[in-house]
Amino acid sequence: MLSVAPGPNISVTEVTNVSRHGLWVIVDDQEHFLPYDQFPWFKKASIEAVLNLERPQPHHLYWPDLDIDLTIDSIQNPDHFPLIAKVNVQPS
Repeated sequence: MLSVAPGPNISVTEVTNVSRHGLWVIVDDQEHFLPYDQFPWFKKASIEAVLNLERPQPHHLYWPDLDIDLTIDSIQNPDHFPLIAKVNVQPS
């Protein structure tokens, strides 16, 4: 009997929903909510930029249009990462 080598991991990583409160991301068949109060840099971003999500490594998510890097651990355990980035606001 011949065995075929397993194919590449096809687990989906994607943004599934964007609302006025935050966004939802599926990683390894688990859905995670990223509220804007903890992840403020997504709030004013375009939908196109938010949806452009890459997973360069199993523990790492990257939004290239926004230059945002997040680890899966920082999403699953935000209490362990108390520093919240400040969003630059340009004066009017």
